Amino acid sequence: MRIVFAGTPEFAVPPLQALLQGGHDPVAVYTQPDRPAGRGRRTSASPVKQLALQHNLPVYQPLTLKTSEAQAELAALRPELLVVVAYGLILPEEILSIPRLGCINIHASLLPRWRGAAPIQRAIMAGDIETGVCLMQMEAGLDTGPVLARVRTAIGDTETGSQLHDRLAQLGAQLLSDNLDAVLRQQLAARPQDAALATYAHKLDKREAVLDWRQDAPALARKVRAFNAWPVAETRYAGRQLRIWMACARNVDSGQPPGTVLSGTRAGVDVACGSGVLRLQQLQLPGGRAMAAVDFINAHALAGKRLGEA
Repeated sequence: MRIVFAGTPEFAVPPLQALLQGGHDPVAVYTQPDRPAGRGRRTSASPVKQLALQHNLPVYQPLTLKTSEAQAELAALRPELLVVVAYGLILPEEILSIPRLGCINIHASLLPRWRGAAPIQRAIMAGDIETGVCLMQMEAGLDTGPVLARVRTAIGDTETGSQLHDRLAQLGAQLLSDNLDAVLRQQLAARPQDAALATYAHKLDKREAVLDWRQDAPALARKVRAFNAWPVAETRYAGRQLRIWMACARNVDSGQPPGTVLSGTRAGVDVACGSGVLRLQQLQLPGGRAMAAVDFINAHALAGKRLGEA
């Protein structure tokens, strides 16, 4: 079978590894163009491209798949199946119709819940107790295609966005391995999604990372978890950005205005919220490293201060 793989970030690396380990070497790999990354903003190849080059796989990096040239280029590869994982480009109908067996996608949610760009973080923020990965037959709509297979998993009470991301990437790779032969033989039943149950996972925006202390503590704790490791929750302290990497909610009534620092102990820095108290456990100031609350309060007198003020 002639398989083409399309993916870009770290999430797509385990599925590509699964294809290689299963003896299904892609005839080509599509990934986003090299772009500046990191503090030095040096032009870097995507994680998928790096893996593809290690295995001497042909790599294609079109800016768009909407041109006739890009479509002709894919058609010339004579793909029978296109496997897509977090590729980052819209696949027009002309592309979807090229492979004989169509295009399948690994999506990090239990569709139709959390269609869209940030299903992992939105699931944590919403307080979902479980999530999963779906293997989906792609169609023109955004994550609207019928589901071929799925796997469920509980979301840990303290699990961060980055931790859940890594777990789901591995689950997605296993889901692909377990079902690829059945896909190639067209043995899987495609189950349509119930559009009435659909929710949309909007792309993360760095502006969302600013904590609103008027919210309740559990909601803020979920945001801190979801935004670890990007874009990282933050507030203002003494006119500077204060990033919050880890925190937990406490069901106590402080009686103080939201954002007021109530105390700082080895356990953490307690901050009043609209309801309850958020205990900050790992903090970071600009130019410094992330540090445990006990180390932070040794260097900064926080008690009585009001976070979130300019």
